[in-house]
Amino acid sequence: MTLTTILRAALGASVCAAALNAGAYAQSTDELEARLAALEAMVAELRGELDAARADNADMGERVIELEAREPAPVTAAASPAGNGFMAGNTTITYGGFIDVDAHLTDLSDGDIAPSSIARDFYIPGAIPVGGTGDSEPDFDFTAQGSRFFFATQTPTDLGDVTSRIEFDFLGSPGGDERVSNSYNPRLRVAWAQLGNWRVGQDWSTFQNTAAIPESASFLVASDGMVFVRQAQVRYTAGNFQFSLENADTTVTPFGGGARIEMGDGALPDAVARYNLRSDNANIAFAAIARRLSAEGMGVDGEAFGWGLSVQGRVGVGERSDVRFSLTGGEGVGRYIGLNAINGAVATATGDIEPIPVVGGLLAFRQEFGANNNRFNLGVSMLEADNDTALTGMGATRSVRSAFGALMIPVGPGVTLGAELLVGERELENGTSGTLTRATVSTKYTF
Repeated sequence: MTLTTILRAALGASVCAAALNAGAYAQSTDELEARLAALEAMVAELRGELDAARADNADMGERVIELEAREPAPVTAAASPAGNGFMAGNTTITYGGFIDVDAHLTDLSDGDIAPSSIARDFYIPGAIPVGGTGDSEPDFDFTAQGSRFFFATQTPTDLGDVTSRIEFDFLGSPGGDERVSNSYNPRLRVAWAQLGNWRVGQDWSTFQNTAAIPESASFLVASDGMVFVRQAQVRYTAGNFQFSLENADTTVTPFGGGARIEMGDGALPDAVARYNLRSDNANIAFAAIARRLSAEGMGVDGEAFGWGLSVQGRVGVGERSDVRFSLTGGEGVGRYIGLNAINGAVATATGDIEPIPVVGGLLAFRQEFGANNNRFNLGVSMLEADNDTALTGMGATRSVRSAFGALMIPVGPGVTLGAELLVGERELENGTSGTLTRATVSTKYTF
């Protein structure tokens, strides 16, 4: 009950009492006037108290508003593109990745791939056995090593925002086996920091456009003619142009053929220049690379110049569909194409080296269908070397090629089921060849 209500009730009660007394005892007019004067004085006093209370309430309200204005706003964590993020000081940290479980059934025509080989987990064209005896039964592999996670940061500074990214998966780990625990070590994929237009660290080679990588149920398909390299580098971006100096590593075929010799003795890094052409439905990159091939040791001491030109990208071609492509050629760039199915150079009889010419490419089509964003992918890929057989011998790899089809079906938030069939072939200069046929079923949860 408010003070105003109490006042009105008291006033009404007093008036009633006065009226009753006046009727009951027939008091004089002077006495009644005296009583009314006293009542008015009491009412005036009560009104004064009411006004004072209202003033106090108003003052209290203003003080509350002032205090609320002084209270700092709550700090909220900045969200990553996937919605995962938090603040640490003035640094925004985001994280994400996926859990990927693949089941492979692999049939080889000529020989076998060792159970511990990374070629059992994804398609490496140069690892297809040739000239051996085929297995009586296909090999089955069930693995989660393709699972991946990353952390990214953004920190404001007086020079601008410093951003970084570090990324791991577990493929090719030397620290695990399939006997008991399958305890595989993390493998560094990406680790870089960037300030302004400068990026330093390990990242995808500037010579590669990742937009050209086809979608697949397995870790990687169509790698035969694909530029695919991650390595340490210093990169500068100016608008659509990119320039980088990257880790140099020379892979050499011994004179007459044989096992690869890997020699990173180059005194100069690989130099890459690239121009990006992008629009709402296209992402195309034109790239050039210059290399100083160098090898010293094991009877080899030589240098040679290597170069390569490439166009790679993805273009939308219709409703909910796109084409992904790559075309690359050059000399001494075998390490950059086909997962090094062909080496960069070959040793001569005098111990010098000569770059090996190569040309490769891929073409893949992706179509979405249905309300659930289902999609299927089809693609072909190839890489061919122009070997000097007098140097490489007739056992050198002449070409690798493959074709694949993949169906991807989302079944829930972040969860996609995949099914894929891949057929690959490796051919030597002497005409012998071996094939790989692999069926893959995958389950991927992206977070």
